[in-house]
Amino acid sequence: MASLTGVDTFTIHLVDAIMKIQVINGPNLNLLGKREPEVYGSESFESYFIQLQAQFPEVELSYFQSNVEGELINKIQEVGFSVDGIILNAGGYTHTSVALSDAVADTWMQAEGYRLHTYQTVTGMLEGRTIGAEA
Repeated sequence: MASLTGVDTFTIHLVDAIMKIQVINGPNLNLLGKREPEVYGSESFESYFIQLQAQFPEVELSYFQSNVEGELINKIQEVGFSVDGIILNAGGYTHTSVALSDAVADTWMQAEGYRLHTYQTVTGMLEGRTIGAEA
């Protein structure tokens, strides 16, 4: 209990909120573990995702993968206002999709005016990024 001058006594209750993270993988990432295992490894993303869930039980992790740009945009718009973060590996769309970039900006990032002088693809808007298998 705490007391403030001129304010009734109040109690603060902290609620342990579960962090919600949406993982979205783009084109060809459904082939992880099968496609060029000497480059990308032999583990499927589904197997890796199960390990992530076990390693971070306090985080509600959800996973979505599509080879279709519009489906990726739909998913970003579906979850963009209701999750704490999105981990997006847009695959080949990372450098080419203005539409995907707009979806990220219009929902979760809620950025404005990032295309004033030139367009930026997803790569240009990232708050952080990880590159390479060892990252």
